Amino acid sequence: MTMQTENEMLIVEDLTLLMMDDRSGAIAGAGTLYYTLGGAVLVELGLGGRIRADENDMGLNGAKVHAVAGRAPSDPLLRAAHTKVGERVRGVQTLLIEIGTGVGKRETVLDRLVERGVLRQETKKTLGLFRTMSTTVADTGYKKALVEKVRAVLIDGVEPDARTAALVGLLSASGTLPTLHRSVPWSGKVYKRAKELEQSSWGAEAVNAAVMRTVAAVSAGTVVAATS
Repeated sequence: MTMQTENEMLIVEDLTLLMMDDRSGAIAGAGTLYYTLGGAVLVELGLGGRIRADENDMGLNGAKVHAVAGRAPSDPLLRAAHTKVGERVRGVQTLLIEIGTGVGKRETVLDRLVERGVLRQETKKTLGLFRTMSTTVADTGYKKALVEKVRAVLIDGVEPDARTAALVGLLSASGTLPTLHRSVPWSGKVYKRAKELEQSSWGAEAVNAAVMRTVAAVSAGTVVAATS
């Protein structure tokens, strides 16, 4: 069981950083990001023994998720998510959306990363008139260390700890792992290992199912539009 220490980065924060382009601040998989972020929060709660998924009780929205009483986290983001889970028993797919668009939404995670000094936000003027906010990676050393952990697992065959396994599984589930190709060259071996780690985590598997369902729906809509 993984226990979180004071001020330790959350899995959802590390995952966001891994999916972010250092210079542009663009986040890969933005169209289905709420599933990925919601999944990362649920995975962290699961690793800490704060929630449990009953895979013997499967509904249309996946395994039913239960909050473990007396196990509320100290971190405010995780505590709010734990409270959300504890409101009533729901399928994991429903919780992915509720948490990913609520307490664990993109803006919340980015604000935390800025406060930690890992990201930098700057206001710029375009054409001397319009103000835009740019977000870039400030602590490139921290991100480089994260990427090296992922690379060690996928390229060098290092056995991951629970946290790194979760990160790799979520990257695989979100479909964004290939964006790290400069540091983690994409191959069939990398795909297979990442998929193994994804399938060992009910949270990551749920993210993959949600993302694939969304992609299929978008693709079907595109086909309909093209043939109308």
